[in-house]
Amino acid sequence: MTLRIEDGNRVRTLTLDRPEALNAFNEALYDAVAEAVYAAADDPAVAVLLLTGEGRAFSAGTDLVEMHQIATDPDFVMGKHGFTGMIDAFAEFPKPVVFAVNGLGLGAGATLLGFADLVFMSTEARLKCPFSSLAVAPEAASSVLFPHLIGHQNAAWVLMSSEWIGAEQAHAMGLAFGLCAPDELMAEARRHAEVLAAKPVNSLVAIKRTMVEPRRAAVREARDRENAAFGELLGGPANLEALTAFAEGRPADFTAVPGA
Repeated sequence: MTLRIEDGNRVRTLTLDRPEALNAFNEALYDAVAEAVYAAADDPAVAVLLLTGEGRAFSAGTDLVEMHQIATDPDFVMGKHGFTGMIDAFAEFPKPVVFAVNGLGLGAGATLLGFADLVFMSTEARLKCPFSSLAVAPEAASSVLFPHLIGHQNAAWVLMSSEWIGAEQAHAMGLAFGLCAPDELMAEARRHAEVLAAKPVNSLVAIKRTMVEPRRAAVREARDRENAAFGELLGGPANLEALTAFAEGRPADFTAVPGA
């Protein structure tokens, strides 16, 4: 099982459940989450979606072992939805989305926050967008959503530096609505989700639509630009050096890589 699904008080909770891999997204998990998000959108009994992770990580982002396979194996079979399909599912989700960031959030485990309506973080959680350290481009429309959420300079640092962002810094930037002690995180996130879920779904949908509709075209365009840039860089010399270094357990050395 890679994803747990639970319902209660009109809140559907999705728990990423690959703790042995720090809940990293492989093709199977991308597909499972996308299917679950689309199902929640269509289910009239669901008013709010709550997403969290099992274990000490929210999500370590893309599974780099599988990413290396994709970059080097022309016969690798991709999933039905994949990363882009999962992002589209969140971008199109019409109801409120609450995230409970229980631990480490890397890559997609951080950029997904751009699609949340409320984010609660454990005080022990940390975020990182490791794009420059992997020699790739940003993802999940973060090049548009992060500047909108946290301002250009904060977004530039988060997306360009590949540095860790602690919970307090994320809260100060505006990436998180609330900080919670680790053992209080789910209760607090669920409490807020249930407050929203007690309201009329059609009203929630209308409010969210009026808030996000002005950015929908910009999000689609950003996603397309990012995917094109990511595709150009994936499998290139710098990216292969980064992935090889990860597999070998050493720091990447870009100094001898042409163009890096």
